[in-house]
Amino acid sequence: MDKLRGMETFMAVVEGGSFTVAASRLEMSAVMVGKYIAQLEAQLGTRLLERNTRRQSLTDAGRVYFEEAKRVLEQVAIAESAVERLRAAPAGTLRVSAPTSFGGCVIAPLTATFLQRFPDVRVELDLTNRRVDLVDEGVDLAIRIGDIHQDDLVAKYLCPYRMVICASPDYLARHGTPQTPADLSEHLCLSHTVWTARNEWRLPGMEGEVRWKRDAILRCNDGYGLRMAAIAGAGLLLQPEVLVAEELANGRLIRVLEQHTPQPRPVHLLWRQDLRPLPKLTQFIAHLVASQH
Repeated sequence: MDKLRGMETFMAVVEGGSFTVAASRLEMSAVMVGKYIAQLEAQLGTRLLERNTRRQSLTDAGRVYFEEAKRVLEQVAIAESAVERLRAAPAGTLRVSAPTSFGGCVIAPLTATFLQRFPDVRVELDLTNRRVDLVDEGVDLAIRIGDIHQDDLVAKYLCPYRMVICASPDYLARHGTPQTPADLSEHLCLSHTVWTARNEWRLPGMEGEVRWKRDAILRCNDGYGLRMAAIAGAGLLLQPEVLVAEELANGRLIRVLEQHTPQPRPVHLLWRQDLRPLPKLTQFIAHLVASQH
């Protein structure tokens, strides 16, 4: 039996909580997972897991073996990384996390052009608005919007995240064009359901900040849905400029209140500190930064 593979399988079973989850993670059958565990227990001469039809738990020997196996596999990963650093060309799997909308519109296309340049790299792009832990989740690079307050990570400014207020020509013909944020009270507005009193957008007005209209005619948990409603004439839309760039260019949406949009938020690249970062990471960072110039 491949002892390292057996360790990896055992750890996947413990961390996943079942043979089925481990099998999916390791891309093998649950039967094969069971064989690895049985062979491992036979080699060690003791049971590592107590199992019944409803749950499983570690034996005392299993707990000790889990901690030691974890250390062994970490050392193997370090050794493999050390070898990979010696390679001149980027290669291997790069794990990237990015906000859902920005990641889909900006990072995914840039990833495609990066992969054309470096065919030996594989990218796992996780689009989520959840703040991932780079160390615990094995993420190589995270893209985040807003100010950064983490001293344990390297942060590099990428670009501004600009907002735009817009509406369809049909809506503006029917309701007129707002001239100041105060005019929002007379207009139909669209809002995202994640906007709350804590994180809502505020517009710079003549007499201080003005909140984006609270009593929205339509609230939706999906930016694409709000965009399509705005194009259909439902009301004023406040969205990141990058998401509506095509509609603004072809005239399906028209900018309004250009002097009163919220202040742009910074977009940063974040990665773990390393004296010698791998070529796949340094080249991907350089590719993203070059795209903004």
